[in-house]
Amino acid sequence: MPRQQNASVMPPAPEQGFVARLLHWFDDHGRHDLPWQHPRSPYRVWLSEIMLQQTQVATVIPYFHRFLQHFPTLPDLAAASNDAVMAQWAGLGYYARARNLHAAAKRCVAEHAGDLPHDFDALHDLPGIGRSTAGAILSQAWNDPFAILDGNVKRVLSRYHGVEGFPGLPAIEKQLWAIAEAQVAQVPAGRMADYTQAQMDLGATVCSRSRPACVICPLQADCVARREGRTAELPTAKPGKVLPEREAVALLLRDKQQRVLLQKRPDSGIWAQLWTLPQADAGSELQDWFDAHVDGSLEDAEELPVLQHTFSHYKLHLQVLSRQVHGLRVEEPTLRWVGAAELSALGLPAPIRKLLDGTPIKAPKRTSAKSRNHE
Repeated sequence: MPRQQNASVMPPAPEQGFVARLLHWFDDHGRHDLPWQHPRSPYRVWLSEIMLQQTQVATVIPYFHRFLQHFPTLPDLAAASNDAVMAQWAGLGYYARARNLHAAAKRCVAEHAGDLPHDFDALHDLPGIGRSTAGAILSQAWNDPFAILDGNVKRVLSRYHGVEGFPGLPAIEKQLWAIAEAQVAQVPAGRMADYTQAQMDLGATVCSRSRPACVICPLQADCVARREGRTAELPTAKPGKVLPEREAVALLLRDKQQRVLLQKRPDSGIWAQLWTLPQADAGSELQDWFDAHVDGSLEDAEELPVLQHTFSHYKLHLQVLSRQVHGLRVEEPTLRWVGAAELSALGLPAPIRKLLDGTPIKAPKRTSAKSRNHE
C-alpha cells in the first residue's frame, strides 16, 4: 500500500528534476518491504542483486528465503559444497550466477576476512560482480553514491532522455552511464539506497517494457518518449536474431533399486557443475558411452516425449531414452546412482528435475502418447 503522504510536504514541482520527483514517488509508491531490506546487510544485498539479474522479484523471493536458511552468512556459503549451493539454486536458472556467487564467497573469506569488501574496485574484482552490480551493492548496503545501469534503469533513462540506439551497444551504454552518474550527484545525503531502489521500482512497475503506465509516472512532464509518442520505440530493440536449434540424446537409466544414474557436468559449458542425465549430441556417441560405462542394453529402450528447453543462445530438443540396467561397468566420481529421496539435495537443471519428478519410480513401461503428454 502507498504510504500516507504528509499533508505539510508538497510534491516536487515538475521543474525540480528527475531525482527529486523520483524520490518523492518512491516514498509513497516504492517497494519498502522486500526481504533483503529488513535487515539490510551487505551479504543480503549482494545475494539479492545476483539473484535479481535477469529474474523477477516475485520469482526470487522464495529462493532468497530458502538460500538464507541454508547459508545464513557469507562464511557459511563459502564453506558449503558445490552440490549444496547448486541444490538451493536449482530452478532459478543462469547457473553461472551460483558458481560465481560461491567462488566470490570463498575469495571474501580468503582475502577480506569473511566480509564483502566496502570498496568498488575490490567488489568489481569478485566473480560475477559487474559495474552495475557493484554500484547497487555499495549504494544499497552502505548508501555510497554509485550509479547503477540494469535493464530497468536503461529503459527509464532511454525514454526520459530520448536516447536512441540499442542500450547493449558500447557507445549507447557509455552515454547512459554518463547520464546515470550525473544524476547520482543530485541525490541527497543518506538517500542513495532509496534512489537506487526507486529507479528499479519505476522501471519494473510503471515504465515497463510493454504498456508503460505513463499517466501515473512522476517523470512524465519531461519524458521525451512520452512527449513524442515514442514509448513503444524506446529503448531501441536489439536487432532480431533467430535462435539456432540443436538436438541431443539423453539416458534415463535405473538400476534394480530404482535409483537414477546421474552424471555431473563439467566446470564450464551448459549446465556446468550440475547433475543431469548422461547426454550426447548423437545417438551413436551415446551408445559408445553406454557400452563403455553401463552393464546392460539399450535395446527396447522407451522413447520419452522430447524435452524442449530454450537457452539464451539456442533451443535444445532433447530425446530421452528410458531403460532399466544392471549397473555400472566403471565407477567414476562424475557418475552416481541417486534415489528419489536424494534428488532434492542435488543441483539439477529445471527441465531434468521436472522430468524426474513426473517419472514414476517403478520400472519404466510404455504408455500412450496422451498419458505421457499429460504428465
